[in-house]
Amino acid sequence: MTGIIIAVSVVAFVILILLITNIHIVPQAHAYVIERLGSYHDTWKNGIHVKVPFIDRINKKVNMMEQVVDFPPQSVITKDNVRMQIDTIVYYQITDCKLYAYGVTNPIFAIENLTATTLRNMIGELDLDGTLTSRDTINTKMRMILDEATDAWGIKVNRVELKNIIPPREIQDAMEKQMKAERERRELILRAEGEKNSAILLAEGRKQSAILDAEAEKQAAILRAEAEREVKIREAEGEAEAILKVQQATAEGLRMLNAVKPGSEVLTLKTLDAFAKVADGKATKIIIPTELQSVASLATVIGETVKKDAEA
Repeated sequence: MTGIIIAVSVVAFVILILLITNIHIVPQAHAYVIERLGSYHDTWKNGIHVKVPFIDRINKKVNMMEQVVDFPPQSVITKDNVRMQIDTIVYYQITDCKLYAYGVTNPIFAIENLTATTLRNMIGELDLDGTLTSRDTINTKMRMILDEATDAWGIKVNRVELKNIIPPREIQDAMEKQMKAERERRELILRAEGEKNSAILLAEGRKQSAILDAEAEKQAAILRAEAEREVKIREAEGEAEAILKVQQATAEGLRMLNAVKPGSEVLTLKTLDAFAKVADGKATKIIIPTELQSVASLATVIGETVKKDAEA
Protein backbone atom coordinates (compact mmCIF):
# COMPACT_ATOMS: atom_id res chain seq x y z
CA MET A 1 0.00 0.00 0.00
CA THR A 2 2.78 2.37 0.87
CA GLY A 3 4.54 1.57 -2.41
CA ILE A 4 1.42 2.47 -4.39
CA ILE A 5 1.12 5.80 -2.60
CA ILE A 6 4.76 6.57 -3.30
CA ALA A 7 4.37 5.66 -6.96
CA VAL A 8 1.27 7.82 -7.33
CA SER A 9 3.05 10.69 -5.63
CA VAL A 10 6.02 10.37 -7.93
CA VAL A 11 3.78 10.29 -10.99
CA ALA A 12 1.84 13.32 -9.76
CA PHE A 13 5.04 15.14 -9.07
CA VAL A 14 6.36 14.37 -12.53
CA ILE A 15 3.09 15.51 -14.11
CA LEU A 16 3.22 18.72 -12.08
CA ILE A 17 6.80 19.33 -13.18
CA LEU A 18 5.85 18.72 -16.79
CA LEU A 19 2.91 21.09 -16.55
CA ILE A 20 5.00 23.77 -14.94
CA THR A 21 7.81 23.46 -17.47
CA ASN A 22 5.40 23.54 -20.39
CA ILE A 23 3.60 26.71 -19.29
CA HIS A 24 5.08 29.69 -21.15
CA ILE A 25 4.44 33.43 -20.85
CA VAL A 26 5.07 35.34 -24.06
CA PRO A 27 6.06 38.98 -23.31
CA GLN A 28 4.73 42.02 -25.12
CA ALA A 29 6.02 42.60 -28.67
CA HIS A 30 7.33 39.06 -28.90
CA ALA A 31 6.07 35.83 -30.54
CA TYR A 32 6.92 32.13 -30.39
CA VAL A 33 6.83 29.83 -33.41
CA ILE A 34 5.47 26.40 -32.32
CA GLU A 35 6.08 23.11 -34.11
CA ARG A 36 4.05 19.97 -33.51
CA LEU A 37 5.68 16.70 -34.46
CA GLY A 38 8.22 18.58 -36.60
CA SER A 39 5.72 20.72 -38.55
CA TYR A 40 4.62 24.31 -38.08
CA HIS A 41 1.63 24.41 -35.76
CA ASP A 42 0.99 27.90 -34.39
CA THR A 43 2.40 31.30 -33.50
CA TRP A 44 1.97 32.39 -29.91
CA LYS A 45 1.40 36.08 -29.22
CA ASN A 46 1.85 37.75 -25.84
CA GLY A 47 0.13 35.99 -22.93
CA ILE A 48 0.09 32.58 -21.18
CA HIS A 49 0.33 29.45 -23.30
CA VAL A 50 0.64 25.68 -22.52
CA LYS A 51 2.74 23.42 -24.68
CA VAL A 52 1.93 19.73 -25.09
CA PRO A 53 4.88 17.81 -23.68
CA PHE A 54 6.94 15.70 -26.07
CA ILE A 55 4.74 16.79 -29.00
CA ASP A 56 5.03 20.56 -29.27
CA ARG A 57 8.33 22.40 -29.57
CA ILE A 58 9.26 26.10 -29.62
CA ASN A 59 11.11 26.50 -32.90
CA LYS A 60 11.97 30.24 -32.70
CA LYS A 61 11.41 33.14 -30.35
CA VAL A 62 10.82 36.26 -32.41
CA ASN A 63 11.25 39.89 -31.38
CA MET A 64 8.49 41.90 -33.10
CA MET A 65 9.96 45.34 -32.29
CA GLU A 66 11.86 47.41 -34.85
CA GLN A 67 15.53 46.48 -34.75
CA VAL A 68 18.73 48.10 -35.93
CA VAL A 69 21.74 46.31 -37.35
CA ASP A 70 25.03 48.03 -38.16
CA PHE A 71 26.90 46.22 -40.88
CA PRO A 72 30.70 46.51 -41.12
CA PRO A 73 32.22 48.67 -43.89
CA GLN A 74 32.02 47.26 -47.39
CA SER A 75 34.64 47.87 -50.08
CA VAL A 76 33.07 49.45 -53.18
CA ILE A 77 34.44 50.96 -56.40
CA THR A 78 32.92 54.04 -58.02
CA LYS A 79 32.37 54.66 -61.72
CA ASP A 80 35.62 56.65 -61.89
CA ASN A 81 37.59 53.76 -60.29
CA VAL A 82 37.89 55.14 -56.77
CA ARG A 83 37.90 52.46 -54.10
CA MET A 84 36.23 53.42 -50.80
CA GLN A 85 34.72 51.91 -47.67
CA ILE A 86 31.00 52.34 -46.88
CA ASP A 87 29.16 50.99 -43.86
CA THR A 88 25.38 50.87 -43.65
CA ILE A 89 22.71 50.78 -40.97
CA VAL A 90 19.46 48.91 -41.61
CA TYR A 91 16.25 49.40 -39.60
CA TYR A 92 13.96 46.40 -39.99
CA GLN A 93 10.92 44.79 -38.34
CA ILE A 94 9.60 41.23 -38.45
CA THR A 95 6.03 41.16 -39.71
CA ASP A 96 5.46 37.40 -40.35
CA CYS A 97 6.95 34.99 -37.78
CA LYS A 98 6.34 31.88 -39.90
CA LEU A 99 8.15 33.29 -42.93
CA TYR A 100 10.92 34.60 -40.69
CA ALA A 101 11.37 31.13 -39.13
CA TYR A 102 11.21 29.10 -42.35
CA GLY A 103 12.00 31.58 -45.15
CA VAL A 104 15.79 31.80 -44.81
CA THR A 105 18.37 30.11 -42.62
CA ASN A 106 20.07 33.24 -41.30
CA PRO A 107 17.99 36.36 -42.05
CA ILE A 108 20.50 38.91 -40.73
CA PHE A 109 23.37 37.36 -42.69
CA ALA A 110 21.15 37.32 -45.78
CA ILE A 111 20.28 41.01 -45.32
CA GLU A 112 23.96 41.88 -44.85
CA ASN A 113 24.99 40.18 -48.08
CA LEU A 114 22.04 41.62 -49.97
CA THR A 115 22.96 45.09 -48.69
CA ALA A 116 26.59 44.65 -49.78
CA THR A 117 25.74 43.53 -53.32
CA THR A 118 23.07 46.20 -53.79
CA LEU A 119 25.45 48.88 -52.54
CA ARG A 120 28.20 47.78 -54.93
CA ASN A 121 25.82 47.86 -57.87
CA MET A 122 24.55 51.35 -57.05
CA ILE A 123 27.97 52.89 -56.30
CA GLY A 124 29.35 51.38 -59.50
CA GLU A 125 26.96 53.61 -61.45
CA LEU A 126 28.09 56.82 -59.66
CA ASP A 127 31.34 58.76 -59.64
CA LEU A 128 33.02 60.00 -56.46
CA ASP A 129 31.26 63.35 -56.31
CA GLY A 130 27.90 61.74 -57.07
CA THR A 131 28.43 59.21 -54.28
CA LEU A 132 29.27 61.91 -51.76
CA THR A 133 26.29 64.10 -52.70
CA SER A 134 23.60 61.44 -53.29
CA ARG A 135 23.18 59.85 -49.88
CA ASP A 136 19.43 60.39 -49.77
CA THR A 137 18.96 58.90 -53.23
CA ILE A 138 21.11 55.87 -52.37
CA ASN A 139 19.27 55.36 -49.06
CA THR A 140 15.86 55.46 -50.73
CA LYS A 141 16.77 53.07 -53.55
CA MET A 142 18.45 50.59 -51.20
CA ARG A 143 15.45 50.59 -48.86
CA MET A 144 13.09 49.84 -51.74
CA ILE A 145 15.29 47.00 -53.06
CA LEU A 146 15.86 45.43 -49.63
CA ASP A 147 12.21 45.75 -48.62
CA GLU A 148 11.08 44.01 -51.79
CA ALA A 149 13.64 41.21 -51.38
CA THR A 150 12.90 40.57 -47.69
CA ASP A 151 9.12 40.31 -48.08
CA ALA A 152 9.56 36.57 -48.65
CA TRP A 153 11.37 36.32 -45.30
CA GLY A 154 8.63 38.05 -43.30
CA ILE A 155 10.83 41.14 -42.79
CA LYS A 156 10.00 44.75 -43.56
CA VAL A 157 12.93 47.13 -44.09
CA ASN A 158 11.86 50.54 -42.79
CA ARG A 159 15.00 52.52 -43.37
CA VAL A 160 18.56 52.28 -44.74
CA GLU A 161 21.29 54.79 -43.94
CA LEU A 162 24.84 55.17 -45.19
CA LYS A 163 26.70 55.73 -41.95
CA ASN A 164 30.20 56.49 -43.21
CA ILE A 165 31.72 56.99 -46.65
CA ILE A 166 35.49 56.65 -46.30
CA PRO A 167 37.50 57.42 -49.45
CA PRO A 168 41.27 56.67 -49.68
CA ARG A 169 43.69 58.85 -47.74
CA GLU A 170 45.08 60.57 -50.85
CA ILE A 171 41.54 61.36 -52.02
CA GLN A 172 40.74 62.82 -48.60
CA ASP A 173 43.88 65.00 -48.76
CA ALA A 174 42.94 66.22 -52.24
CA MET A 175 39.38 66.95 -51.11
CA GLU A 176 40.65 68.87 -48.08
CA LYS A 177 42.95 70.94 -50.30
CA GLN A 178 40.08 71.58 -52.70
CA MET A 179 37.79 72.64 -49.86
CA LYS A 180 40.52 74.91 -48.47
CA ALA A 181 41.05 76.52 -51.88
CA GLU A 182 37.28 76.96 -52.27
CA ARG A 183 37.03 78.62 -48.86
CA GLU A 184 39.94 80.93 -49.69
CA ARG A 185 38.30 81.80 -53.02
CA ARG A 186 35.03 82.62 -51.29
CA GLU A 187 36.90 84.69 -48.74
CA LEU A 188 38.61 86.70 -51.49
CA ILE A 189 35.28 87.18 -53.28
CA LEU A 190 33.59 88.35 -50.10
CA ARG A 191 36.48 90.67 -49.31
CA ALA A 192 36.42 92.12 -52.85
CA GLU A 193 32.65 92.56 -52.61
CA GLY A 194 33.09 94.35 -49.30
CA GLU A 195 35.78 96.66 -50.68
CA LYS A 196 33.64 97.33 -53.74
CA ASN A 197 30.61 98.20 -51.65
CA SER A 198 32.76 100.35 -49.38
CA ALA A 199 34.18 102.25 -52.37
CA ILE A 200 30.69 102.73 -53.79
CA LEU A 201 29.43 104.05 -50.47
CA LEU A 202 32.40 106.43 -50.18
CA ALA A 203 31.86 107.68 -53.74
CA GLU A 204 28.15 108.14 -53.04
CA GLY A 205 29.05 110.05 -49.88
CA ARG A 206 31.46 112.32 -51.74
CA LYS A 207 28.89 112.85 -54.48
CA GLN A 208 26.18 113.78 -51.99
CA SER A 209 28.63 116.05 -50.17
CA ALA A 210 29.58 117.81 -53.43
CA ILE A 211 25.91 118.20 -54.34
CA LEU A 212 25.12 119.64 -50.93
CA ASP A 213 28.12 122.00 -51.10
CA ALA A 214 27.08 123.21 -54.56
CA GLU A 215 23.51 123.63 -53.37
CA ALA A 216 24.71 125.58 -50.34
CA GLU A 217 26.96 127.79 -52.52
CA LYS A 218 24.05 128.36 -54.90
CA GLN A 219 21.77 129.38 -52.05
CA ALA A 220 24.51 131.63 -50.63
CA ALA A 221 25.03 133.30 -54.03
CA ILE A 222 21.29 133.80 -54.37
CA LEU A 223 21.13 135.33 -50.90
CA ARG A 224 24.13 137.60 -51.63
CA ALA A 225 22.55 138.73 -54.93
CA GLU A 226 19.27 139.37 -53.14
CA ALA A 227 21.09 141.39 -50.46
CA GLU A 228 23.05 143.42 -53.06
CA ARG A 229 19.86 144.05 -54.99
CA GLU A 230 18.12 145.23 -51.83
CA VAL A 231 21.05 147.54 -51.04
CA LYS A 232 21.07 149.00 -54.57
CA ILE A 233 17.30 149.44 -54.45
CA ARG A 234 17.58 151.26 -51.13
CA GLU A 235 20.47 153.41 -52.42
CA ALA A 236 18.49 154.25 -55.55
CA GLU A 237 15.46 155.07 -53.46
CA GLY A 238 17.65 157.27 -51.21
CA GLU A 239 19.15 159.09 -54.21
CA ALA A 240 15.71 159.51 -55.74
CA GLU A 241 14.38 160.82 -52.47
CA ALA A 242 17.36 163.22 -52.16
CA ILE A 243 16.86 164.46 -55.73
CA LEU A 244 13.17 164.86 -55.01
CA LYS A 245 13.89 166.86 -51.90
CA VAL A 246 16.40 169.07 -53.82
CA GLN A 247 13.86 169.61 -56.57
CA GLN A 248 11.19 170.32 -54.02
CA ALA A 249 13.50 172.82 -52.28
CA THR A 250 14.37 174.45 -55.60
CA ALA A 251 10.72 174.63 -56.54
CA GLU A 252 9.89 176.08 -53.12
CA GLY A 253 12.66 178.68 -53.55
CA LEU A 254 11.35 179.64 -56.97
CA ARG A 255 7.84 179.77 -55.62
CA MET A 256 8.92 182.08 -52.79
CA LEU A 257 10.98 184.16 -55.21
CA ASN A 258 8.02 184.52 -57.49
CA ALA A 259 5.87 185.39 -54.52
CA VAL A 260 7.99 188.45 -53.67
CA LYS A 261 8.09 189.54 -57.37
CA PRO A 262 11.83 190.33 -57.62
CA GLY A 263 13.04 193.10 -59.90
CA SER A 264 15.51 192.87 -62.69
CA GLU A 265 18.39 193.82 -60.40
CA VAL A 266 17.67 190.89 -58.09
CA LEU A 267 17.45 188.52 -60.99
CA THR A 268 20.69 189.91 -62.31
CA LEU A 269 22.41 189.33 -58.97
CA LYS A 270 21.04 185.79 -58.80
CA THR A 271 22.34 185.20 -62.27
CA LEU A 272 25.78 186.50 -61.30
CA ASP A 273 25.71 184.33 -58.23
CA ALA A 274 24.92 181.27 -60.30
CA PHE A 275 27.64 182.23 -62.77
CA ALA A 276 30.12 182.56 -59.92
CA LYS A 277 29.31 179.04 -58.79
CA VAL A 278 29.85 177.83 -62.32
CA ALA A 279 33.17 179.62 -62.62
CA ASP A 280 34.64 178.22 -59.41
CA GLY A 281 38.13 177.94 -60.87
CA LYS A 282 37.77 174.39 -62.11
CA ALA A 283 36.63 175.28 -65.62
CA THR A 284 39.32 176.11 -68.16
CA LYS A 285 37.02 177.90 -70.60
CA ILE A 286 33.93 180.00 -69.79
CA ILE A 287 31.45 181.37 -72.30
CA ILE A 288 29.65 184.48 -71.00
CA PRO A 289 26.37 185.47 -72.67
CA THR A 290 26.10 189.08 -73.98
CA GLU A 291 23.36 189.82 -71.57
CA LEU A 292 25.65 188.93 -68.71
CA GLN A 293 28.43 191.09 -70.17
CA SER A 294 26.19 194.14 -70.16
CA VAL A 295 25.08 193.33 -66.70
CA ALA A 296 28.67 193.05 -65.64
CA SER A 297 29.47 196.47 -67.16
CA LEU A 298 26.51 197.93 -65.34
CA ALA A 299 27.67 196.40 -62.12
CA THR A 300 31.15 197.90 -62.64
CA VAL A 301 29.77 201.34 -63.29
CA ILE A 302 27.60 201.13 -60.21
CA GLY A 303 30.56 200.02 -58.21
CA GLU A 304 32.72 202.96 -59.40
CA THR A 305 29.94 205.44 -58.66
CA VAL A 306 29.49 204.11 -55.16
CA LYS A 307 33.25 204.29 -54.62
CA LYS A 308 33.49 207.96 -55.76
CA ASP A 309 30.61 208.95 -53.53
CA ALA A 310 32.35 207.40 -50.65
CA GLU A 311 35.64 209.27 -51.30
CA ALA A 312 33.77 212.59 -51.61
